[in-house]
Amino acid sequence: MLDKEVYDRIMAALNFEEGDRVPIWDYIDNRAVYRYFADDEPDYLKGMVKVYHGLGIDLCRGFGASFDESQEGQNGENWMISGMTRWLTKRPINSLEDLRGYQPHELTEEEVERWLQHQKNMQKAFEPYTMWVPGAGCGFDATYMLMGLELFSYAIYEAREHLERIMWTLSENGAKLARAAAKERLCPIFFTWSDIAYKDKLMVSPEFLRQTFIPCLRKVVEPLKEAGIKVIFHSDGNVMEILDDMIEVGIDGLNPIEPLAGMDIGYLKKRYYGRLILVGNVDCSQVLPLGTPEEVVEAVKGCIRVASPGGGHLIGSSSEIVPATPLENILVFYDAIKRYGRYPIRL
Repeated sequence: MLDKEVYDRIMAALNFEEGDRVPIWDYIDNRAVYRYFADDEPDYLKGMVKVYHGLGIDLCRGFGASFDESQEGQNGENWMISGMTRWLTKRPINSLEDLRGYQPHELTEEEVERWLQHQKNMQKAFEPYTMWVPGAGCGFDATYMLMGLELFSYAIYEAREHLERIMWTLSENGAKLARAAAKERLCPIFFTWSDIAYKDKLMVSPEFLRQTFIPCLRKVVEPLKEAGIKVIFHSDGNVMEILDDMIEVGIDGLNPIEPLAGMDIGYLKKRYYGRLILVGNVDCSQVLPLGTPEEVVEAVKGCIRVASPGGGHLIGSSSEIVPATPLENILVFYDAIKRYGRYPIRL
């Protein structure tokens, strides 16, 4: 069972209220911090639980492999296909001919049940101090990952019917997992994703996204909304051109709100307060791995100042704590959040 103080803190933020402090949401992929908190723990899952609890992270969507020096040279492509992880040595679609003949995998009831049990196991493992948030992709980026963006772009014009056939199947896979999570009332939050943007703009036109991605997202969101579950959507990059469409579909929150992609969390707070939960935002590509501890603290304070008052904010990195982030900066980061993120905010 989740600790009551942690649960109340999270629920206050989700309902645009101020709890005891701003909840922390993050994803750790860093060997140094693992060694710091769990160097003597051979079980990696148990070790990561120690890391999350030690840092005071209230919610998480997962954790990284945190490869160390002994694993240098190992590689693989970790494809997340609507919540099911698959390791591929190469892309299965390398031509339009491959695309036309490709049959995407449809999740079986047995696979859905295994996913459901895994989520329950992870929730139990991370209790009592961290809420494990279940999630599944909505099929859009899982589709272009099968072939790469270049071929995907050609297929929009040369094989649109087959592109959409694959996308709808993968979206339905995500919807199956969402329906299972909704039926079981797994968690008050569900995490869904599709990377749809670069640093400065969308990967494809807003019109194409409205015709394809938005219906995929709706399919995953609908059963969750019917169950009263908050849906947090993730995409790196600048998604402002399509954000209103996603809110109309029913997303409740946005992650990771990359500042270097032009995602202004202060603007989002003013425009969408009461409608959009803001998740993340402290820069993980420059400030956290390359900045001084003092710069990390200032970034935390700046984020809290504009995004945290009135609730509706889950603070964390602008995606994840990457392997190159120095241990000192990691420790300073979470300490600063706990120090300056207490309500009422006074900075």
